[in-house]
Amino acid sequence: MGLTKQYLRYVASAVFGLIGSQKGNIVFVTLRGEKGRYVAVPACEHVFIWDLRKGEKILILQGLKQEVTCLCPSPDGLHLAVGYDDGSIRIFSLLSGEGNVTFNGHKAGITTLKYDQLGGRLASGSKDTDVIVWDVINESGLYRLKGHKDAITQALFLREKNLLVTSGKDTVVKWWDLDTQHCFKTMVGHRTEVWGLVLVSEEKRLITGASDSELRAWDITYLQEIEDLEEPKPKKIKGSSPGIQDTLETEDGTLEMDEAPEDRILSCRKAGSIMREGRDRVVNLAVDKTGRILACHGTDSVLELFCILSKEEIHKKMDKKMKKARKKAKLNSCKGEEEDPEINVEMTLQDEIQRVTNIKTSAKIKSFDLIHSPQGELKAVFLLQNNLVELYSFNPSLPTPQPVRTNRITIGGHRSDVRTLSFSSDNIAVLSASADSVKIWNRSTLQCIRTMTCEYALCSFFVPGDRQVIIGTKTGKLQLYDLASGNLLETIDAHDGALWSMSLSPDQRGFVTGGADKAVKFWDFELVKDENSTQKRLSVKQTRTLQLDEDVLYVSYSPNQKLLAVSLLDCTVKIFYVDTLKFFLSLYGHKLPVICMDISYDGALIATGSADRNVKIWGLDFGDCHKSLFAHDDSVMYLQFVPKSHLFFTAGKDHKIKQWDADRFEHIQTLEGHHQEIWCLAVSPSGDYVVSSSHDKSLRLWERTREPLILEEEREMEREAEYEESVAKEDQPAVPGETQGDSYFAGKKTIETVKAAERIMEAIELYREETAKMKEHKAICKAAGKEVPLPTNPILMASGNISPSAYVLEIFKGIRSSELEESLLVLPFSYVPDILKLFNEFMQLGSDVELICRCLFFLLRIHFGQITSNQMLVPVIEKLRETTISKVSQVRDVIGFNMAGLDYLKRECEAKSEVMFFADATSHLEEKKRKRKKREKLILTLT
Repeated sequence: MGLTKQYLRYVASAVFGLIGSQKGNIVFVTLRGEKGRYVAVPACEHVFIWDLRKGEKILILQGLKQEVTCLCPSPDGLHLAVGYDDGSIRIFSLLSGEGNVTFNGHKAGITTLKYDQLGGRLASGSKDTDVIVWDVINESGLYRLKGHKDAITQALFLREKNLLVTSGKDTVVKWWDLDTQHCFKTMVGHRTEVWGLVLVSEEKRLITGASDSELRAWDITYLQEIEDLEEPKPKKIKGSSPGIQDTLETEDGTLEMDEAPEDRILSCRKAGSIMREGRDRVVNLAVDKTGRILACHGTDSVLELFCILSKEEIHKKMDKKMKKARKKAKLNSCKGEEEDPEINVEMTLQDEIQRVTNIKTSAKIKSFDLIHSPQGELKAVFLLQNNLVELYSFNPSLPTPQPVRTNRITIGGHRSDVRTLSFSSDNIAVLSASADSVKIWNRSTLQCIRTMTCEYALCSFFVPGDRQVIIGTKTGKLQLYDLASGNLLETIDAHDGALWSMSLSPDQRGFVTGGADKAVKFWDFELVKDENSTQKRLSVKQTRTLQLDEDVLYVSYSPNQKLLAVSLLDCTVKIFYVDTLKFFLSLYGHKLPVICMDISYDGALIATGSADRNVKIWGLDFGDCHKSLFAHDDSVMYLQFVPKSHLFFTAGKDHKIKQWDADRFEHIQTLEGHHQEIWCLAVSPSGDYVVSSSHDKSLRLWERTREPLILEEEREMEREAEYEESVAKEDQPAVPGETQGDSYFAGKKTIETVKAAERIMEAIELYREETAKMKEHKAICKAAGKEVPLPTNPILMASGNISPSAYVLEIFKGIRSSELEESLLVLPFSYVPDILKLFNEFMQLGSDVELICRCLFFLLRIHFGQITSNQMLVPVIEKLRETTISKVSQVRDVIGFNMAGLDYLKRECEAKSEVMFFADATSHLEEKKRKRKKREKLILTLT
C-alpha cells in the first residue's frame, strides 16, 4: 500500500511562561548542599526547581501527563516525592533529576505526602479517602488504611511512637496504630472539615485548623506515661499534677467511641483555641522544623505567625503574672478590702502560644513553606495565585519582627491568562499578552526578552520589520510599542467597545480591526515626526470604516487582498470586497457565533470555528459549505492554517489542540498537554512551530518533526491507549475473604502490572516447554545410545544461554518492586504449582532469598485454600518450609554480622577523630575571640 498523503508529526517541545501552578504546594529543597536557596514548585505535569537568589530555573523534574498535586522532600534532602492527579506517586532524585520509583495505589489525586523521621516510610493521602503507607527503601506498598469518609487533608507520623494521625474533609481526626494497622481513636470535636493539623510541644499537643477562624489545640496524654506515674497509687499529694487525674476521669466519661480502656494508647483533651484574624477556612497550617513557629493562612493574602513558647518561657511569664496578681492583692488589702488568702493565676492557651506577626503578600496565597537560616532568621516562601513566587524573611527573636520581602520570581510568566499570541516574521520571537503585560520571548532559549505593561490585551501582531508590535485591548484602544526600547509609542482610541480582532493586510501597508461597536475600521501605517527626537517614528491613521448591524467578533483578509471576511454576533460570516466594501457572500450554518476563522494561503478555502463546537470548511468562490466537522467537546477558541498548505490547527476549551486536513476533511492528530481551557495559539510563518496558551497559565511550544504520520497507525495507537486505560479501570481482582471493590493491598492494577503478569506466564510456559524438550532429548539419546545435539531456544540464547529456570528468576527480578504483588495477584492459579516448584529450587541454591520469600508468602496468602487442598503440593510446601527457615536465618546472620562490623568501624572512627574534634574546637574558640576583639575596637572608634 503506497502512502497517499504524507503528514509530519508535531510533538511537545517545551513548557514556559509558568512559574508555579496552583494545584500543588511549594517546598524548600536542598541542592548542592545549600538550604533555603532553592524551591521546588509544581508546574502542570512537571516540577520546576527555582534558584531564589538568581531567579532562574535550574532543574526540571519531567512528569508524564497528569498534573502535580503534592510535593514532599525527604528528610535527608536527596529525594523529592511528587504526587499526581491520577493517584500515582513518583520519587525523584534531586542529584540526577530522574524519577526512579513509582507507586500506584490511589484511584484519585494525591492530597498529602509525609515522610517519617528517618525517611524510610512515606504516607500518602488521597481524594479516594484512603491512606497508604509505602516502604521507600523496598519500593513497595506496606498497607492501606481505610476509615475516612471523605478526602484526606493531612497525615503525620509521630517521631517517638509508631503512630500516624490523619485528618479529612469528613470532620474527623483519626489516630492509627501502625503496628496493628488499625484506627484506635477518632476525634469528633469538629463541626466542619479539618483542613490541616500539626504536632507541637514535643508531640504533646495537636493543633487543628478547620473552616472557621479558630485553631483548636488538643493536649495529648500517652497512657503508658500515666500508668507509670500512677503505679504505687499514693494518696493525692498537695500540688500533685491534677491534669493527669482529670484526664483519666474525663476519658471514662466522654470517650465511649473508643475500645476498652486497656486497648487505648493515648487520650486527647481539648486545651482551648486560638483565634485567627482571617474569617474564612484554614487553607494551610504548618510548623517550622524546630516546632517553635506556627503559621497558617486562609483564602486571602495574609500569613499569620504564632510562637509556641518553651516551658522556661511559660514559667517566667507565669511568675510575672503571679507578681502582678500579688501586687494587686496588696493594694486591695491596703484599701481595706479583705486579702484573698490564695492567689490563683490560671494559665491560658494564649500564654503558651503567642501571636508574632503577619506577612502580607502581593496576591492570594496558594501555599507556603518555612525554613530557618543559619543566621537565626526565618524565611517564608510563598506560591501565589497569580503565577508568582515570593520570599520573605524576618527575625522571630525580636520583640516586633518586621517581615521583609527579599526575593520574588516574576519575569518567567504573566500574572493572568495569556489572551493573544503571535510570531515574528523570522520565527524567532514570540509575543504573548495578558490583562496587564506584553512579553516577548526568544523561541529557541524560551527566555523572556522584554516585558511591557499594557491594558487588557485581546489581539496582537508584529508590525512588518518586527521592530514594533500592536496590541488591541478590551477598552477598544490600539497600543503601539517599540521593541528596542520597550516603550509605549502611542495609544489610539479605535473602537467604543472591545477590539476583538485585527488582521494585517497582505501588502503589509496597513491592517483592519473589528470591534464590539459594530464597526470594521481600516488603518494604514505612516511615519510621523517624533516630538522628542529628530527622527520619524511609526504611527497609524484610519482610512475607512464599514458599519454593520451586529458586533464584529473576527476579521480576516484573503491573501490576494480582494476579500475581507467578517464574523458577526448573529452566527454568520459576511464576506465583502475590500476595494468597494460591497457585500459578496454570507456564510450561515453555525448555531452559535463564529469565534475564530482563517483563509487558506491560496484563497480557495475559509475555515470557521464556533462556540457550537463545530468547524465548517467553505469554498470562497461560491460560499458553499464543503464539510462540517465536530471538532471539540467545547467551544472552538482558535483556528489557523499552516502556511503554504490546506492543513489547519484548532484549539478548544476541552484542553486539546487538533490538526485537520481541509481537503480530505480528516483529523490528523491531537496535541494533548494543557490542563485547562486553551485561549489561543499561533503557527509560525515557516509552519515548523506552534505555540499555545491556556488557563493553566502555561505557554507550550510544539515542534514539527521529520517523522511521517500515517493516519491508520495513529488511529491504532489511539485505540490501544483507550484499551490500556480501560484495563486499568477494570475491577480489581478480589482476594478470598474480601468483598469485590475493596482493595486490601497497597497497590492497584495498572497496565504495567498486567504486562508483568503476562511476562511471568510466558516465562513459565517457556520453562514447561523446555523441560518437556529435555525429557524427550534424554529419551532420544538413550534410544540412540549416543549424545544428540539439543536445539537451544533463541530466547534463552539471547539472555546469555541460561537455563529455563534461571530465565524465570530473571523475569521475577525484572519486575518493579512496587508492582510485584499486583502482578502475582492477576496470575491464574494454574501457573502457581510450577512457580512453587521453581521457588524450591531457587531457595536451595540460595539465590535472591528476600525476593523469593516475598513472592512465596504472597502467593501462599492469596491461594491458601487451593494450595492446602492440593495433595500434589504438600511435599513441595514441606521442602519449602525447611529450606526457607534455614536460608532466612542465614541471611539474618549475615546482616547481623555486617551491622556489628559497621558499629565497630564507627567506634574506631570516633575514637580517632576525637583528637581532631578538640583541635577544631580550640581553633573555633580562638576565631570567636578574635572577632569579638575586632567588634569591641570598632565600637570604641565609633564612640
